[in-house]
Amino acid sequence: MGKLLRAILAKDVKALPTTVAMLYSADRNEHVNAAETGILARTSRGELVISDRYVFSSLAYQSIDCGLDYVFGLNKDFPLPACLIFIDTPVEVSQKRLSRRGKPELFDGQAFQARVRDNYLAALERYQSSGMTISIVNGDRPQEAIHEEIWKILSGLPITGM
Repeated sequence: MGKLLRAILAKDVKALPTTVAMLYSADRNEHVNAAETGILARTSRGELVISDRYVFSSLAYQSIDCGLDYVFGLNKDFPLPACLIFIDTPVEVSQKRLSRRGKPELFDGQAFQARVRDNYLAALERYQSSGMTISIVNGDRPQEAIHEEIWKILSGLPITGM
């Protein structure tokens, strides 16, 4: 599923927005529930799992074309993380960084990214009372400063072995 999603993002394969949303949910299901390597298997063994994007990325991206309720429905049963860190980067800054990456992907346009950022913030607000620790980090700074702030957040959590 991940390979197919990469092909869609690279614009090598076309798919309906609802299909893309379902593929992300299916990929996430494997990521969460795989017998030996899934998030649930790892956390049940006491392992710390750090993941980027997860449910909130789907809510931010796929809800633009599919609606928030549809995407929420596809993802509502996945477990929430204990800690969520959102690196909030102004769209103009993100666009400069994306331009250094090379070939643009499906969702890289500035107007689309502005909507994505708004959707991330709306999703975070929706989960404000979920029990997760939600931290918003200013992404308009040097990488080292962002890293330092994230490390402060993580080191303040009850995580063993850090």
